[in-house]
Amino acid sequence: MAAPEETLRRRKAGNSGPEPETPPESGRDPTGCPARLRTGTFWLTRIVLLRALAFIYFVAFLVALHQNKQLIGDRGLLPCRAYLESVRRYFQGRGGWDAVSYAPTVLWLLDWSHMNANLDALALLGLGVSSFVLVTGCANMVLMATLWVLYMSLVNVGQIWYSFGWESQLLETGFLGIFLCPLWTLSRLPTGTPPSQIVLWGFRWLIFRIMLGAGLIKIRGDRCWRDLTCMDFHYETQPVPNPVAYLLHQSPWWAHRFETLSNHFLELVVPFFIFLGRRLCILHGALQILFQVVLVISGNLSFLNWLTMVPSVACFDDAALGFLFPSGPGGLKDRVRKMQEEAARGARLTLRYGCVVRQAVHVALGILVAWLSVPVVLNLLSPTQVMNTSFNSLRIVNTYGAFGSITKERTEVILQGTASPNASAPDAVWEDYGFKCKPDLRAQRVDHSPGRQAPGQRQGGSVPTGLQPFQGQGPPQVGPGRALQVQVQPPGGPACCGRQVVGPEEDRPLLPPTQPARPGGLLPVPRLAAPGAGVEAVPGQCAEE
Repeated sequence: MAAPEETLRRRKAGNSGPEPETPPESGRDPTGCPARLRTGTFWLTRIVLLRALAFIYFVAFLVALHQNKQLIGDRGLLPCRAYLESVRRYFQGRGGWDAVSYAPTVLWLLDWSHMNANLDALALLGLGVSSFVLVTGCANMVLMATLWVLYMSLVNVGQIWYSFGWESQLLETGFLGIFLCPLWTLSRLPTGTPPSQIVLWGFRWLIFRIMLGAGLIKIRGDRCWRDLTCMDFHYETQPVPNPVAYLLHQSPWWAHRFETLSNHFLELVVPFFIFLGRRLCILHGALQILFQVVLVISGNLSFLNWLTMVPSVACFDDAALGFLFPSGPGGLKDRVRKMQEEAARGARLTLRYGCVVRQAVHVALGILVAWLSVPVVLNLLSPTQVMNTSFNSLRIVNTYGAFGSITKERTEVILQGTASPNASAPDAVWEDYGFKCKPDLRAQRVDHSPGRQAPGQRQGGSVPTGLQPFQGQGPPQVGPGRALQVQVQPPGGPACCGRQVVGPEEDRPLLPPTQPARPGGLLPVPRLAAPGAGVEAVPGQCAEE
């Protein structure tokens, strides 16, 4: 019996060997650490870009839904119906290609008798599509083209209300976003359609022009940008300063000089980092996003700043943006890592007919952007540079710039109303309307001489409070607005040291007693070259746009 037991023990000992190694967990390297993504792919970049662009579209359509009826609706300040009629009259009553190419909008196809409903429908449809892209992170060319057409339809009838540079910038950004996606597929990782390098370079070319244009217009514009004193005034004369701007205005003079120098570095030097390899391109994107965050904190043009962050995302690849996604197995990051491993092993995507067509479309897009960039580049090189201007009605490639000049005093608009039956009576009491985000300088107002109660003077010197001074009364009569000039002193000036408000003085009425008749000719599209003419200079447009 001993022999069989010994044989059994030898047999067990022979079978006992080193246990096989456990394969590493998916998404981790052999040491157990999370596997890192390789450089050079942009699957996750596309998801971040689409969600960022959808967020901007969502805000833009939400604003349009909130205020378009009051601005360009049936009874708005500048009704878009009257504008479209003036365009049609300009082209001798033809509503054909000439009129449509001058003001491209789907409103040409709709019933103008219910323009408020049309405007709401465009905004609501845009809100729905942008919400879907924002939540899911996936889109196709049809959805992105729908967003672009809807917003272009509003911009091209928005007249002066949509004449600012960020409207054209959103349209150019949205146009590039169309070609970032597959035609029909709705997937966050459509394996058959990787992000096009041409489209990504289109986004980089956009942020390059935005920042370089802003830097050049400053150097060529106000002298204070060259002597580094602009930031002494900017925080209080920028459109609608916020509470942080007041604190930053109190910074010492050397801090303002550093801010101005940093601005020149970020707008004139850093943009060229895009062309100097992956690491400097990523550094460019990080610096520009950080710069825009600082501007959001210190000012109130945050829509423009958030919008400018979008093309900066194209400077990052999957390896740089991987920290934004969870590392669990089966997640987006893990799927991208597997796709990268397959590509590293030499696996190639099957070249299908649709892929060939898509590549041809991207090449055509690159040629189109290059061709439309010729006048833009010439404008950048010109000593008479023009900012925030479009050279085509589709606003595909535009010029940009911001704060080419800095005002040394700000103008506060005061809107007044009276509940008196006779508004022209000497004893009529006019009271101010309050508005959100506007400083209250009414206590420092200079009243007119006694004897006649003019607009702006108050009985007993009391300052009304609240946004609506006539609540609970009959409909008030609204008078012409007035402009209040407020001088701004740099930090360390006499007003700052004396801790007093620099004396404002009432300047002029902004509106005539009666509205002028609407012109019968064409109402020009702001910031767009008129038919057969050069770039249109819009009177009254402030250089700080």
